[in-house]
Amino acid sequence: MNAGVDQVKSRTWVLPFVVTLAAMFTMQLSNLGFAPLLPSMQQDIGMSFTQLGLFTGLYGIIALLSSVPAGFAARQFGEKRVLVLGLIGLAIGSVLLGQAHSFGSAITFRGLSIFGYRFAFVCVLIAVALTSPPSMRGRSMGILGATSAMASVIGSPLGGEMVDDFGWRTAILGYAGMALLGAMLFGLFYRPANVAVAAHPELDEQPGLGQRSPYASPVLWLLTIVVGLGGFGQFTITHFIPSVAESVYGLDAGASGFIISIGYLCAIAMNLLIGVLADRFNKLAVLGVMFALMIVASASMTIQSETAFRIASAAVISVGFAATNQLYGLAGALMPRREAASAMGMVSLGAGVFGYFGPQLLGILRDATGAFNAGFYLVMCSDMVALALFGLLYRLTRSWKWK
Repeated sequence: MNAGVDQVKSRTWVLPFVVTLAAMFTMQLSNLGFAPLLPSMQQDIGMSFTQLGLFTGLYGIIALLSSVPAGFAARQFGEKRVLVLGLIGLAIGSVLLGQAHSFGSAITFRGLSIFGYRFAFVCVLIAVALTSPPSMRGRSMGILGATSAMASVIGSPLGGEMVDDFGWRTAILGYAGMALLGAMLFGLFYRPANVAVAAHPELDEQPGLGQRSPYASPVLWLLTIVVGLGGFGQFTITHFIPSVAESVYGLDAGASGFIISIGYLCAIAMNLLIGVLADRFNKLAVLGVMFALMIVASASMTIQSETAFRIASAAVISVGFAATNQLYGLAGALMPRREAASAMGMVSLGAGVFGYFGPQLLGILRDATGAFNAGFYLVMCSDMVALALFGLLYRLTRSWKWK
């Protein structure tokens, strides 16, 4: 009998998968719901737009420095222990950030919270790769992405309303509390699923890369770059939506939080749909279409209309977010399961590099030109480069079975 089918029928993977989703939800409330706090924080602390770009782009620097160590730590000490400690670090950093009164202290404490978040995030990807059946990998990543998007749907408007009513310093404490809740749930209920690899070694063989180390694979390095470019627009636009909404269209924090939440509400449906399509059809072909849609969506951000801004923002967020989650799933499909920790840490490097340069460059372009359109064109160009590189990835792997 097929071992993969046995795993699906046994349901031993369900509880670990569910508590992994819970951990992802609580950490993303802070990471993705944080954006509506930025305009108030910027005004309170006195940041320029260039400093704001550095403040948000710090995520990329920390991700660049911590992604591979996070994968190594998970392999050495187990994803459960590292994820719990990461969420605790996220909570502590958030509490300290709420006490910051200067740009130096704010960026230091934000760095601590991001450091904890990145270790936890990489471990979530590892946990999903280890617990979900191979035949359901696309749907598993889709559900994970939908859960992450749901966190923003709830977190962004809630954070915006809390900022309007109580101020950003109080709002950020709620995110810290949710991170601690996620750590408790994951620590109590997560158990690594018995994926039957020991009994069925063939499950540990993946198409294309076989037994090669992740660090020796040109294909995986190319995927690392594509992951970074794929998430470039979604991550950058999410953090600049409140600033654009306030300075261009005169909208408050609650309204900008609503715009972000609509984008991630669309991302829920997009993640679930793409997850199903990725399991039924060629994964690379499905993702290629998504990259083409991202080019159109990011170009539409330049249209000077509040309605167009709302629609384009939702499209950039939803399509980009779903594509990035499926790209992480490709990394898991490329490597044997015992290399999942190293592979996930490696491809997260791409998110780190472009997660830094995206917000930083948009901030610089905003200060230099006095408008946001130059930054939006930059996002569009990054999507075009990503599509070209994805075409190369498709050519390198076209002989593999990606269903």
